[in-house]
Parts: sequence; C-alpha cells; structure tokens
Amino acid sequence: MKENILIVDDEEEIAELVGVYLKNEGFTVLICHNGADALACVEREEISLAVLDVMLPDTDGFTLCRKIREQHLFPIVMLTARVEDIDKITGLTIGADDYITKPFNPLELVARIKTQLRRYLRYDRGGMPEGNSQEDSIHIRGLSIFRSQHKCTLNGKELTVTPTEFNILWYLCSHRGKAVSSEELFEAVWKEKYLDSNNTVMAHIARLREKMQEPPRHPKYIKTIWGVGYTIE
Repeated sequence: MKENILIVDDEEEIAELVGVYLKNEGFTVLICHNGADALACVEREEISLAVLDVMLPDTDGFTLCRKIREQHLFPIVMLTARVEDIDKITGLTIGADDYITKPFNPLELVARIKTQLRRYLRYDRGGMPEGNSQEDSIHIRGLSIFRSQHKCTLNGKELTVTPTEFNILWYLCSHRGKAVSSEELFEAVWKEKYLDSNNTVMAHIARLREKMQEPPRHPKYIKTIWGVGYTIE
C-alpha cells in the first residue's frame, strides 16, 4: 500500500510543488489549505505522515499539531517561514518530529520525509535503536517499557508516546546508569550526524518529561547531567 502524505499549506503553489515531488517518489498526496479540512482528512484517511505549515488561515500549525497528537502518532514535519529557534523548539515539544524553513529545496523536504517514514515504519516492525538486545522489557521504579509491544507504563498507567519518544526512552533505559550524551542519543535515534546547534534532543526530552509529569528541576527518571547529556539511574 502506498503511504499517504498529508500536506497542509495555504500557499497553493508550494503545496502543489511539494505534491509533485512526492508523487514522483510513489507517494499518495493529500492536500489541505486550512486546519479544519486537515483535521477532517486525518479522521477520514489513513495518514502516514503530515507536513504542516505554521501559518494557516483558520489556526496555526502548532495548534493543529497538538490536536493531531491527541489521537495519532504518525510523523509530523513542520514547515514555516519563521527561523527562530523558539519556533523550532515549540514545534518539537508539542510532538512534531522535524522542522524545515521556507524557502526550502523540495528535494531536501522529500529526503526528510523519507527519513521520518523509515523510522516510523521500522518502529511498527519492531526496530529501534541498539541497546541491550537481550532485553524485551525494562522496569525502573514504576516505569515499565516493553520492547516488542512498543508500550510504556508509569505506575501502571500507559503513556502515549510517539515512535521517536519511545526510542529515546528505550535507549536511555537500556543504558541505565550511564551518562548518554546528546550526540550519542541523537545519532542512535535519528541515524543522522549531530550538530552542536541541534535542540532536537532537548525538545523531545522536555516532551517526555511533561508526559511523565516530571518536575523540570528535580526529575525522578530522566536526569540532566550538565555539560554531558542525560541518564536514567
């Protein structure tokens, strides 16, 4: 079955251009020009990945991303003309998986989409970052993570996490007691070269802590080792 890619952008020329490139790669493309139509499409169709413009006529991409994440875990790529780091961090902390700014090279966007889909499909098929391959489940002070089921529970309550968040948590848990650098974590989960200015890991850790209801200054599970990275003891 072809993957369905949803493009949400009120600039019709951009949406159509991206659609042409994606169709040439064999994807099925669905295009919406506002948030209301996009939400209806998400409920109606089986979406594999969504590309959301931040600026929409009836809402903004951040709000749309947040609403989608209430029910769906497919990858989301944010698309915007704004380049400030705070916008990128905002998008990532509310559940987006990647972020690209306008103007952009359509081939780069297609490559990012392919990367996200590979990661998502690998998650569905049981793949994840390397860790202790002998373990199928890990239990740490009320936190349980089940590798084959792709399931996390905290004090008996299931956590709703995206594939990327699951992979981060699994990697940290399978390396419990070890200080894992942001570079190591990024390259293990994203399979890409880490850049010093990359805030992606920090944003996803913040999102995980929020879902786990962890106090930012004194987290019980994912602890920050300043100047090094993160650890789960």
